[in-house]
Amino acid sequence: MAPAESTSISVAKFDADRAAEYLIQSRIALAGYEACHELSACMLAATLGPGSTARVLAVGAGGGGQEIVSAAALEPDWRFVAVDPSAQMMDVTAGRLQELGFLERTEIAIGYVEELPAGRDFDAATLIGVLHHLPGRKAKGDLLDAIASRLKPGAPLILAGNRFAYAAEPLLLAAWAERWRMHGAKPAEVEAKRARILQGADPPASENEVAALLEAAGFGPPTWYFSSLFWGACLAPYRG
Repeated sequence: MAPAESTSISVAKFDADRAAEYLIQSRIALAGYEACHELSACMLAATLGPGSTARVLAVGAGGGGQEIVSAAALEPDWRFVAVDPSAQMMDVTAGRLQELGFLERTEIAIGYVEELPAGRDFDAATLIGVLHHLPGRKAKGDLLDAIASRLKPGAPLILAGNRFAYAAEPLLLAAWAERWRMHGAKPAEVEAKRARILQGADPPASENEVAALLEAAGFGPPTWYFSSLFWGACLAPYRG
C-alpha cells in the first residue's frame, strides 16, 4: 500500500516487482492479514450501521485492495474511492476487484489524497499499511489532515499499521524474522528483510503517539481492536 509522494517516499519503492509479490508477501509479513481486514470492515459496519449506504475513501489501496474486498463483501450498498500513487500496485487492485465483481462499485484514483476534489463527501475512510512508511511526524500528520478534510463530521477512520519502533522491541522483531524463516526464507533473505524495515520505515513509537497524531488531525480517541506483533488496528471518529 504505497504512501503519497508528497511525504518524500519514492513511488519506485512500490514498482511492478513489488506489486507482483505483494499479495503473497503481505500475508507473511502480517500474521492475521485477512482477519485484520475483516474486523476493520466489521468495525465500520458497527459504526455506520448494518445495511447502511456509505461512500468510503480507501487510502493506499494498491496491492490488492483487501480493505475494499472485505468491506464490499459485507455491505452491498457501500461504494469506494481507492487512491494510491503507484499505477502498478493499483493495477493489482483493479484486477482483483474486477475478478470478484466489486470494481463497478469502486472509483480508481491513481494519485494522492490531496489531489482528490475538496469537500466533505466521505462517510468513512481506511488507512491500512501506510502510515509507518511516512518519514517523520509532519508527513504522517499531513496525510491524516488531508483525509480529515474530506470526511463528514463523525465519520470513522480505520487506521492500521506498525505502531512500535522496531529496534525498541527486539523480541517482536525476532518473532517477525522467524515467521519469514518458517515460510521458507533463507537466513540471508531474513537478514535482508530485517535490515530493510529497520532502515526504510518510520512507525509511530507507541499507541500513545498514534493517538496524539489522530487528535492533532481532529479525530477522537482510537478504539484498538486488532494486534499482531508490531501491527495494530484502531478506529477513530472524525470530530468535525
